[in-house]
Amino acid sequence: MRKFAAEKSKSLLAHRKRLAVSLQHPTASVFSSQSHHNPLPQSSILLRFLSSAAANPSAPSESMASDSDYSSTPVKIDSINPKVLECEYAVRGEIVNLAQKLQEDLKVNPDSHPFDEIIYCNIGNPQSLGQQPITFFREVLALCDHPAILDKGETQGIFSADSIERAFQILDQIPGRATGAYSHSQGIKGLRDTICSGIEARDGFPADPNDIFLTDGASPAVHMMMQLLIRSENDGILCPIPQYPLYSASIALHGGSLVPYYLDEATGWGLEVSDVKKQLETARSKGIDVRALVVINPGNPTGQVLAESNQQQIVDFCKNEGLVLLADEVYQENIYVPDKQFHSFKKVARSMGYGETDISLVSFQSVSKGYYGECGKRGGYMEVTGFAPEIREQMYKLASVNLCSNISGQILASLVMCPPKVGDESYESYTAERDAILSSLARRAKTLEDALNSLEGVTCNRAEGAMYLFPRISLPNKAIEAAKSVKTAPDAFYARRLLNATGVVVVPGSGFGQVPGTWHFRCTILPQEDRIPAIVSRLTDFHKAFMDEYRD
Repeated sequence: MRKFAAEKSKSLLAHRKRLAVSLQHPTASVFSSQSHHNPLPQSSILLRFLSSAAANPSAPSESMASDSDYSSTPVKIDSINPKVLECEYAVRGEIVNLAQKLQEDLKVNPDSHPFDEIIYCNIGNPQSLGQQPITFFREVLALCDHPAILDKGETQGIFSADSIERAFQILDQIPGRATGAYSHSQGIKGLRDTICSGIEARDGFPADPNDIFLTDGASPAVHMMMQLLIRSENDGILCPIPQYPLYSASIALHGGSLVPYYLDEATGWGLEVSDVKKQLETARSKGIDVRALVVINPGNPTGQVLAESNQQQIVDFCKNEGLVLLADEVYQENIYVPDKQFHSFKKVARSMGYGETDISLVSFQSVSKGYYGECGKRGGYMEVTGFAPEIREQMYKLASVNLCSNISGQILASLVMCPPKVGDESYESYTAERDAILSSLARRAKTLEDALNSLEGVTCNRAEGAMYLFPRISLPNKAIEAAKSVKTAPDAFYARRLLNATGVVVVPGSGFGQVPGTWHFRCTILPQEDRIPAIVSRLTDFHKAFMDEYRD
């Protein structure tokens, strides 16, 4: 039976490939889908959960009515929450909206632009760019969502024995054995137990399931912590610059102040604690009560992996200054260089002798990244340590307002933290899939890094981890003046021109924050490996023509 299922799977895969080829022509192939106090621009306002236009670029015609057509409706742009106007989410901003319009143009008229496809390098969304899900994870999810098939004889021939066993284990932990039912607001207890086992295996220190809050990806967990910590604009959060714009957006939405500290590009985006200390003191001198420090490791958009000694300095700094350490660790599986490895901040803190009552630490993890890339399943968690019981009660209340996170995401989070082990039937296929994805990502990162460094006026630090490169571009004065003439940032001007000429979508560095007077863009390494040469070729030809056009 298993042989039959394998042959059927091969046949189905071949059919899908033929279908994909037929869809690529004549239509487009989709590889998708700032001042010192506030270094980010305050222009177009797009959060992931507000961007309905981005989600549906071909909406009905009535949605395209002009502002004047709605003059009699009660909600005006100057009457909505000003905090919404203040926040931004650059990775789904103006450039992406333009890309989706061009994509629609290509569907209607394949010859309408000097390229035949849009290649989305703007967001860490691996499966939209062709990455296949991990078989074991999807088998377990399928069995949990449709447990009736567990009792069918054919199931043993289609699914691996360990996926069947894991599904039974998980279903036994779910009240009513129903993935369509609400769970405990922190997540299913048995799944939190499994996650804790994974954390303990990773770190070598105990983990408590009561410290785990399962969430719909890491983003809601970040929002929950901002909601908890920020009382007014006088409360500040230390954030790296460049930063993932979720942080600036969530700080703005919850009415706080972003306190920037700049990563050092010259030292591979190093984090200098002495600089963080200066920014902290400056903020305090202005009456800002700094509540927490955000660290993204591996870095987004910068791709660096912190050394353990640097992490120890950060832990000591937060301990001495009375700051909550918010550790964004969603790329912990994405390490591409042999001289670096991931250490969780909890492991580092415990190794230094700091216990539960010594330092307040929140670690964020997500099923969207790593080698699994299950972005649409919206799974993740935060591990919360070093908070008094009365504070934990308030966290639970916030979690309860949303009832619970989705059950499929909860299950995936448990699978990610406790995958097949040696001796399990799926172990060899699982490790083969995992290693193939990670090794390919490492090759893609190196290829793009070398290509970017070969361009005139472009320098790019190595991608040690995560899913991105963040090259610096030295633009000619004429290009900077041209950008000013159309009232846009020079790197956004460059990204728009790149898109219009090549169909390649990148995000301007100004959307992440950068040292004033420098210009960057963020490019993912996620397009499938056979697409990388096309990106390199398009980017190289465009950059040469752009520099020649605006040469001083």
